[in-house]
Amino acid sequence: MKLKDAVFVLESTFSMKLAEDFDNVGLLCGNPDRNLTGILIAHDALESVVDEAVAQNLNLIICFHPIIFSGLKSLTGKNYVERAVLKAIENKIAIYAIHTAFDNDSLGVNFGICEALCLKNQKILMPKREMLNQLTTYVPAGHTAQVKEALFAAGAGSIGDYDECSFTLQGSGTFRPVGNARPFSGELNVREQAEEDMISVIFESFKLNAILAALRSAHPYEEVAYQVYALENENQHAGLGRYGDLETEMGEAEFLQMVKQTFNLSVIRHSATRGKKVRRVGVLGGSGASGIAAAKAAQCDAYLTGDVKYHDFFQAEEKMLICDIGHYESEQFVVPQLFEILSEKFRKFAVSKSVEKTNPVNYFL
Repeated sequence: MKLKDAVFVLESTFSMKLAEDFDNVGLLCGNPDRNLTGILIAHDALESVVDEAVAQNLNLIICFHPIIFSGLKSLTGKNYVERAVLKAIENKIAIYAIHTAFDNDSLGVNFGICEALCLKNQKILMPKREMLNQLTTYVPAGHTAQVKEALFAAGAGSIGDYDECSFTLQGSGTFRPVGNARPFSGELNVREQAEEDMISVIFESFKLNAILAALRSAHPYEEVAYQVYALENENQHAGLGRYGDLETEMGEAEFLQMVKQTFNLSVIRHSATRGKKVRRVGVLGGSGASGIAAAKAAQCDAYLTGDVKYHDFFQAEEKMLICDIGHYESEQFVVPQLFEILSEKFRKFAVSKSVEKTNPVNYFL
């Protein structure tokens, strides 16, 4: 398998289109035509992680955080980013970052946190908006099923935990073949009337090209009539953060102790306790102060995230317990998650988990 084939598998498994606009995901360095020898999964592609890949003869590092985040004007090894990238290039090791594409994935970072907390009735905290389209097309009676099957196979009609969703309405259409037309039915220069079905499906906008190609391939008409509309609907199956309910409510002190044990924490920074029970819990791995308002709107009793600033804690307003468990600590399940997923996708290659400690934050107890 070549690197470009591995990239195809990765991008078929995780949609890079889910990544935030500010992010830098995908293949950061590496020759797409180079043969793959193995994969190392890491949180951060630091220089020590590149050394680890070299020692194990693994030439693809799949990391969570992108080592190249903003533009590089030179590669001289003057900082930790340049040293890591230089060493990767010199040793012919590719680096692929997944970051917010996995943050926004319904089975990604925040799903891992919720599963560790054993939360029930899980939902997306901040669903992505303006990423859904609706396709409407017209098909002659008798060909509806084949067109639907092609659209479904291309990814249309998926809504949350349901797929193959569509709406069909029967009607009558007219057309007149002119010029060099080669009509499916009817004669040149004669207006025809045909019994047709109107098919409507919803799809994620990044699938547009594949869905239109499938439509044209399966449709019997020479000229396919269709409309594509951008929707403002939220995508309930993708977005930042997640929330759910504990099996049994617990007091705040008991909850904080449970979180400390689950995440193997030495300390938790939190807002004032309120003397209330905790049942609904919101989570957002990494820097998640932006999700505080959404967690309150979802009536969460507690909210777990990282990088909470002094003034962010005031937003609790005695309505919710805000818990800063640390940036790295909130994302600690990412490497095991990716390892489990990718071990199934790359069975013919060695897939290893990095054992390097890349958390830059340390605690003096």
